[in-house]
Amino acid sequence: VAPEKAKALVEHGARLVDVRSPGEFAGGHIQGAINIPVGELSARLGEVGERERPVVVYCASGMRSASAADLLRGAGFTEVHDLGAMVRWG
Repeated sequence: VAPEKAKALVEHGARLVDVRSPGEFAGGHIQGAINIPVGELSARLGEVGERERPVVVYCASGMRSASAADLLRGAGFTEVHDLGAMVRWG
């Protein structure tokens, strides 16, 4: 998803999920994001919220966020947006 669209989605209530490690998250993250490492995502789906609520995922390079987006879609989330690398946020 384009950074501008991701920002608009978050401004309108989308859940912003950082799927990097807790250490990476502690070193800096996008304001308002919650941290659920991709390896823990399937066990922590309840923290993402309702399956109809838009979700924007990101990581460091785009690899983990792509995996997270696939997992969320497979779990029934209907509006999943992959920002990819955090630096794209600007």
